[in-house]
Amino acid sequence: MTAALHDQTVLVVGRGGGLAQAISLAARDAGAQVVAAGRNQAGLDAVYASEPGISTETVDLTDEASIAALGKRLGTVGHVVSTASARARGRVPDLERDAVRRSFDTKVIGPLLLAKHLAPRMTDGGSFVIFSGAAATKITVGTLAVAITNAAADTLARSLALELAPTRVNAISPGVIDTSAWDGLGEQGKADYFAEMRQRNPARRIGTPTDVAQAVVFAMTNTFLTGQTLHIDGGEPLT
Repeated sequence: MTAALHDQTVLVVGRGGGLAQAISLAARDAGAQVVAAGRNQAGLDAVYASEPGISTETVDLTDEASIAALGKRLGTVGHVVSTASARARGRVPDLERDAVRRSFDTKVIGPLLLAKHLAPRMTDGGSFVIFSGAAATKITVGTLAVAITNAAADTLARSLALELAPTRVNAISPGVIDTSAWDGLGEQGKADYFAEMRQRNPARRIGTPTDVAQAVVFAMTNTFLTGQTLHIDGGEPLT
């Protein structure tokens, strides 16, 4: 990968594995100095201890003071990527208010506050990349809270792109990606679900963290891309 992000600082907010890890490594390999941030800094330290060019920080996207403090510690930043999520799955009778609010706090309000506190610290040509998801366009029973959270994230990206211009803001909408997010189904349940999705989506395969990481680097480095949602989903919403 070329050094498209040479001498730029990229903040990646999320857990210490899966998509956030793939994005951190891809940004580092593209020349960036990466700051991986999340609520569990000890866990992040363990993941990135042997990775040059990646440092760690603590931030809680549900706490505005934590976000503001991170901004002060960073000073300036080139790009911000927020992969954090808190899914609230279930049918309407099973949804709990607190779970739905955590979903919005983490995936919508948190990135909004990242923009509030980090946009003024962003270098020329910088950008924000936030995450939505295929549930926003592929409506199914049992994912109502996930769908409305992701749809709100898409709208947030468009709104911020206009208000923060010329700072660019885009969203990434992954489909089914092979990460630990599906481990709750159990080994056989996960295998069965992936087999079903391979047969259903037009790409005929399951996505990988690398697929998503490549899209994030593209969103950060294409200076004529803003206010868009990149659908990295194998065509899943078409089925």
